[in-house]
Parts: sequence; C-alpha cells; structure tokens
Amino acid sequence: MSNPDVPADRPARSEWWTDAVVYQIYPRSFADGNGDGMGDLRGVTDRLPYLQQLGVDALWLSPFYKSPQADAGYDVADYRHVDPLFGSLEDFDAMLQEAHQRGLKVIVDLVPNHTSDEHVWFQEALAAAPGSPERGRYIFRQGKDEVPGSGDGDRAPNNWKSIFGGPAWSRITEADGSPGEWYLHLFDTKQPDLNWENTEVQEEMRSVLRFWLDRGADGFRVDVAHGLVKEPGLPDWEGVAAMVEGTPEVRREPSPPGDAPGAHPDAVEPHRAVSPVYPPSPFFDQDGVHDIYRDWNRVLAEYDGDRMMVAEAWVEPAERLARYTRPDEMQQAFNFDFLLAGWDAERMAVAIEASLEAAASVGAPCTWVLSNHDTVRHPTRFGLKDPTTFPKGIASEDEQPDSALGLARARAATLISMALPGSAYLYQGEELGLPEHTTLPAEARQDPTFHRTRGAEIGRDGCRVPLPWTQDAPGYGFAVSGNTGAAPWLPQPESFGPLAADQQDGVEGSTLELYRAVLAFRSARKLGRGSLAWAEVHAPESGVLAFHNGEVLVLGNFGFASAPVPEGYSVVLSSAPEPSSDWSGLDEVPVDCTVYLTRD
Repeated sequence: MSNPDVPADRPARSEWWTDAVVYQIYPRSFADGNGDGMGDLRGVTDRLPYLQQLGVDALWLSPFYKSPQADAGYDVADYRHVDPLFGSLEDFDAMLQEAHQRGLKVIVDLVPNHTSDEHVWFQEALAAAPGSPERGRYIFRQGKDEVPGSGDGDRAPNNWKSIFGGPAWSRITEADGSPGEWYLHLFDTKQPDLNWENTEVQEEMRSVLRFWLDRGADGFRVDVAHGLVKEPGLPDWEGVAAMVEGTPEVRREPSPPGDAPGAHPDAVEPHRAVSPVYPPSPFFDQDGVHDIYRDWNRVLAEYDGDRMMVAEAWVEPAERLARYTRPDEMQQAFNFDFLLAGWDAERMAVAIEASLEAAASVGAPCTWVLSNHDTVRHPTRFGLKDPTTFPKGIASEDEQPDSALGLARARAATLISMALPGSAYLYQGEELGLPEHTTLPAEARQDPTFHRTRGAEIGRDGCRVPLPWTQDAPGYGFAVSGNTGAAPWLPQPESFGPLAADQQDGVEGSTLELYRAVLAFRSARKLGRGSLAWAEVHAPESGVLAFHNGEVLVLGNFGFASAPVPEGYSVVLSSAPEPSSDWSGLDEVPVDCTVYLTRD
C-alpha cells in the first residue's frame, strides 16, 4: 500500500459542520419524557445537559414526523407535524431553543425518497384515475400481461426487489373494484416511492426544507440520498435481490500466508482490504440526483448560519460518493467505507486514505462513523470471530460475540475515528459501550425487514433498544424524572444495567469518561481541522495503524502482540481502561488498544 501524506492541500473552512461531532438521537429510544414507554422530544430536552457535558457539537434526530410507524417513522404521513408519540411542534421548538442556548446545533432527518401510504397525496392517488396528476406524484405503472397481449397486467412492471425483502411493486384495487396499476416501493409496501420527475414533488420538498429552516433547524440528514432518481424506462435488473438500506455484500479476499506475524491460532484468517461490492442498479446513484441537491443547496443559501446537508448514500467507489459533496451540492456524506472496514488495520487504512483523497478532490470534509440505527453496534461486530463481518442483525441462535473483546476494540476504534480530520458522527449509546441486543425474542421484533423476509434477515431492532440511564430504576431510567409508566417499547437486556450512565459517570476508565476525554482532547487540539500523515511506524499489514495529526501521533494496535511506543513519545490518552496514572512511562501499546502520543 502506498504511504502518502493525505491530503496536503485541503482548503481551510470555517463552517461549524466542517469538524463537528454529531450525536445521532433515535428519538423513540433515547429518553421517555412522559412515561408511555416511547422516547420523545421532551425526553431529548431533559437530557441536553448530558449531551453538552459529553462534548458533542450537534444533534441529529431521526424522524419524529407524523407517521403510522410502519418503519419507525421513515414512513412519513405529514412532513410538517410531529407525531403525537413524540410530542408536538411546540415541544420541537422548545427543544431546539434549549439546544441552541447550550451551543448545540440541530439536524433533522429528511425522507424524500418515499412517503407513507397514509400521506394525503397517496390517498388522493388511490382515489384518482390512472394517468391523473395525483398518481403522477408517485411511480405508478401498468403491469405486464401474464399472457402476452391479454391486457390483464397480472405481472409486476419489472423484476425489482424491495430492500426490505419481497417484491418492490404492489398492485392496487381501483375505485370500481377492478385490479389496477402497480406502484413502486423500494422499501416497505407502506412506503411508496415519490416520482422526482414531477415538478409538484420538487416544489413540495423545497417547501418542507423551508418549513424546518424557518423554525431554526441547522441542517438535514437526507435519507436514501442516492435513491430518488430511477433509470428511465425502469428496466429489469439482475443484481442483488435484496439489500438492507442499500448496504453491499462485502467482498473479502484472504491474505497470503505470513501476512499476520504472530497470529493467534484461534483467530480467523485475516483479510486484505478491498472495496465492497455495490452492483450498479437502475434505482441507486443515478446522475439525476445531483440536480436535486444543487437545487436544495440554493434553498439553504437563502438562510444565515451555515445550514448544511449530509447524505445517506451507500455509494462506491469513494470518488462517486464525493460527487454528492461538490461545492454546489451537499456539505457532507456519510463515510460507509470506514464503517464497513471493521476491526482490521489494513482495511481501515485503505478506507481512510481513499476517503480523504476523494473528499479533498471536491474540497469537502470527510465524515467518520462506526455505528448507526441501521447497523449492528460496533462493540458487537468487533467481538465476532471475524471482526470485519457486517451481519444484518444477530439473533440468539447466531454466533454470540465476545463482549469484552468487542468493547476493547470499539474503544480503540473510537480513538482512531476521533483523531481523523473532518466531522465525526456518534450513535446514541456508543458512549456507554452498549452492545447489540442479540437475544431479542421474535415476538418483540418490529423491523419490517424481519417480517417481510419471514425472519431470514434479523433486522435492526437489536441496535435500537432504549438507552439505560439509571441501573436501579425501572426500564433502567429510560423514563426521565422518575416518570415510570409503561415499559420501554423494546425490552432491554440485563447487560445494559452495569453500563447505565449513572454507573459510568465520574468513574475513571469507564467508556463514558473515555468519550468525554477524547472529545475534549479532539476539541482542544483541533484535530477535526487538522490533516493526516502516515507515521513511520505505520504497518497495517502487521496490524499497526499509525498517523500524525498535527503534534499528535495516533497508534492503533490491531495485531496479536504488543507494539512498542516510538522513542521520544509519551502516551497522553489510551483506550485501555487502566487509570491515567499508569500511562506514565508506558513503553508498549497493548493488543486491541489505541493511544494518543506526544513528544516528550
């Protein structure tokens, strides 16, 4: 692997989002303000002091819009109202005002690829005739004839599959009771895709943007940003049958013998870092999406305060992802190559290098993320026999992780991600070291992926379990202010108890205190606005990932033996749980540990 300084000429930027640490809040699972078992906006407001003390710069809230909740709010019935489950517009305004007073920016989730089937537009489409303006807002098509020339239209318009499993088309019954047209839903049947060739759709989403910008929102996370535009003609596609949230099948190539000196005999064979497989599709990453984001960029430019957008775009290679962050489009895009690299020095180094180079080519900052509401939590993934595995959920009958090993690696990976130049995203609860709930009973699962695949894909419920705040309180304190009503909407595992926030607050070596220390160090050293240069000791093929960012040397040990501390350096922060007093004079970095070093 090449060893260049990456990158040397990134333009200086002053916008807040350039190096922000953004904390993702999944509202239904963050904090329950009224005791009904469901997290809400009042719960978010109540916990803002905690987030301020953690040291984050911004909050991203997953959808809280009015919705039948078929896909946990990503099926929006009304983009301008808060679902009663989460409170009211007044609750949103109060939360936003309080966040701003505490110096926290607020990013809201925008879901432009599809609406709920209970959205007024779709209800109007069902009542209207084929070819009507009401149906023109969505993607309706005549079916194919079962018998050519018969006119029965009994087959779906093409062979596309839903990302949640099953067909991507559903047939409606017309107002007169006859079998009717088919509508496209790349996700659940209750999430019909909008037709982005329709000017009414385009104007409506501009209006939605302005609605939340007028209320003071600082930016938008754009859901399925790569999926809005479909290839003309909607041709058949012989690619992957189903991909959860567009995530790829990750290709792994075994390393030649001898690539991992000192490998533990029980370890899985290491894998060389290669790009994930994203087969081209007629419904993802079409060039037309960029016209939409140029248009939205102009809308945001109407407002003061460096408003921003971040794309959820499962796109590769990195050069194509960078197109979403050209100067006249979005400000950021999630870096899923880094998330998918897993606990592997070589794969992670390749992802870092490629990501920085691609982002620099368009003058954009990189983003770094390890977990979110759609992925198995990284302390669990990193504790599997193959720590580069990317499972689509874990059930009790599947391989269970080594929780201690996974947590050690997760803490080490956090120090790496937080020292990289650019912006970082945290998923709620990772600062507590929360694992995936891998033993949820089937009857408790609510993810449509689980039900549409009849359990073949376990789904995402395991990473969405309500947070533990107080070990000795009902629901581990999920209901704030002692308001203990209904049980949390998903059951919490016993392992959450010792990890509750009150059990880690002020405890040296705890994961919560580690995150606070890392975020404070990152801010003080301005690492997010720095640059990366691979260090002389960087040897990912041997399990050592090491780079300089300013005066800080970051060294992560992915190998199977301790790595020496470079001569002339001292450890100033370590992912290991040992007290800081033990760092003085440390001359070796333990396995599955990352340290920050400065010159003596």
